[in-house]
Amino acid sequence: MKKLFKLILNTIPRPILIRLSYIARPIIVLFLKGKTFTDPIDKRSFSKFLPYGYENPRDNVLSPSTLSLERHRLLWLYLQTETNFFTAKAKVLHFAPEQAFYKRFRKLKNLDYTTTDLNSPLADVKADICNLPFKDDEYDIIFCNHVLEHIPDDTKAMQELLRVLKPGGVAILQIPQDLNRETTFEDNSITDRKERAKIFGQYDHVRIYGLDYFNKLRRIGFKVEEVDYTAKLSEEEVTRYCLAKGEILPVCYKS
Repeated sequence: MKKLFKLILNTIPRPILIRLSYIARPIIVLFLKGKTFTDPIDKRSFSKFLPYGYENPRDNVLSPSTLSLERHRLLWLYLQTETNFFTAKAKVLHFAPEQAFYKRFRKLKNLDYTTTDLNSPLADVKADICNLPFKDDEYDIIFCNHVLEHIPDDTKAMQELLRVLKPGGVAILQIPQDLNRETTFEDNSITDRKERAKIFGQYDHVRIYGLDYFNKLRRIGFKVEEVDYTAKLSEEEVTRYCLAKGEILPVCYKS
């Protein structure tokens, strides 16, 4: 199954994958019915989760019902238990909206919710993250998860995110990060798709972020809190929710 998912992810464009997932999901949900793993987003349980990964697929990471990955479930739990996101009025900007969140966030009456991306069929506004068509200090909350690793000029993108965030606002800017790597690695001379996937983990990634990611955000002007939410959970919960233990949530504030 891992080989099949790897082939699908690397050959079918993401916008088409999103559309196809709506057809396949109900069938997969029935096939994997069980009690071993639970998706905290919709509370449904399964015998196993699906594998996922462009280069080295990981077992038990993709929820059959919400199509959430480890990072999505981690963010959901954090928002649910550590914030007032689901009740307080807020103007939200969501980059490359994930299917696990899109309809749920859209239904929240406390949110003025806008999605944006260059290619996603779920985006309200087609926009370049390095040149956003939004006013200064416009949004209370920004979600930009697993986007910056695709952007050649991530400094400019971070500056734009800071610009459109309100003073006192919060941005959650997740990225794939190697916590064993001190400094971020990028090499623009690597152009072959297979080679890029082997080195960067995905053919359309342009860097591997290290621990210096947090300090780069600080230099841009964010106040950064490095949140290890899994440390608040039991081992049983981490396993049952299929989380990546020790994954850090970059929760960024604008003063």
